[in-house]
Amino acid sequence: MTQQVEAVYEHGVLRPLEPLTLAESQRVKLTISTPDAGRYPPDMEFLEWARAEVAAMPRIPSLEEVQDILSKIPESLADDFAAEREE
Repeated sequence: MTQQVEAVYEHGVLRPLEPLTLAESQRVKLTISTPDAGRYPPDMEFLEWARAEVAAMPRIPSLEEVQDILSKIPESLADDFAAEREE
């Protein structure tokens, strides 16, 4: 099994930024890559913000619940995205 997760190095320990599907004391092999010095993509800032928002939620909706909510939007989201790109 392969997982790709981000982690923060704090006090000599790597702390994953999301839950891992590992058994207690399971051995793993790590490959560490870091962002280029001085460059931190805006996407990563958004991703960290989104992860913090999700972590603060009392309950995370299931995929089915999200799909149900989105299916009730009368217009096409694709049209909205296209219009936003044109602005």
